[in-house]
Amino acid sequence: MVILGVDPGSRATGYGLIDRSGSDEQLLAADTIRVGGTDDHPTRLKQIYDALIEIIAAHGPDEFAVEMPVYGQNPQSMLKLGRAQAAAMMAALNRDLPVAQYTPKEVKKSVTGNGNASKKQVGFMIESILSVEGDGFTHDTTDALAIALCHGNRDAHDDGQSYTGWASFVDANPDRVSE
Repeated sequence: MVILGVDPGSRATGYGLIDRSGSDEQLLAADTIRVGGTDDHPTRLKQIYDALIEIIAAHGPDEFAVEMPVYGQNPQSMLKLGRAQAAAMMAALNRDLPVAQYTPKEVKKSVTGNGNASKKQVGFMIESILSVEGDGFTHDTTDALAIALCHGNRDAHDDGQSYTGWASFVDANPDRVSE
């Protein structure tokens, strides 16, 4: 399964494509979409949309995962991030890709085990998991790869049921517990 992860931003949008086969992940492509040349926000949103449409056409991902902007100091900045996320989601939806959204804490916890991990820790884990040496990745790119990995981890461990704790998991899966 090929997963496209996107870390939306109104000036820099990271993307990362991984191929997940079983428990193995392989890096396919990753970079940062730099939008510029204008301060007109709608034009930048179109540039994000157009770039992602091209990436989807070139790589044919099966699934799409994006980070949700959930906190920030400046309401205007949050609004712009939300719009960038919407532009990214529309590119995926217009190509019939299922869209999953994850909070920054979910992504960090999935990749590092710590929901409060630093960008440097996330980058280190991306290099380790995908067996790459940074390749000059920006934080936007490593975040996008982390989002794709988070989605792959969720998909690989999702059995369609939710549990309220260990006891409910054990009750529902006695064959998966050893004494």
